[in-house]
Amino acid sequence: MTNKFENGQILDGKVTGIQPYGAFVALDDEVQGLVHISEVTHGYVKDINEHLSIGDEVKVKVLQVDEEKNKVSLSIRATEEAPKKQAKPQKVQAKHTDNDSAGFNTLKDKLEEWIKQSEGNYSK
Repeated sequence: MTNKFENGQILDGKVTGIQPYGAFVALDDEVQGLVHISEVTHGYVKDINEHLSIGDEVKVKVLQVDEEKNKVSLSIRATEEAPKKQAKPQKVQAKHTDNDSAGFNTLKDKLEEWIKQSEGNYSK
């Protein structure tokens, strides 16, 4: 029955069942395939029910046909264009001069400085 499907083929199907690990999609009256949860959409899918419901019409790509086991592995995300990656903001490198030591002192060194400053403020 699965010999009428080929790897890479794009088909329309209907979601017939949902499990935590994926969704079953009917390809015709006799053959169902499984869309693993990782193949539902681009990005992380925590709950497949947030993306699919029983009865949904979906476009799927055949990833693998196992004729011996009569199983068809499917992907929905392979039929969708990948989202464009946003450019990562470039890190701004701080300019360091010899007399600029702010931020490079240890907390212990700064603590002594802060204590002296606070003592000066209260002695007025």
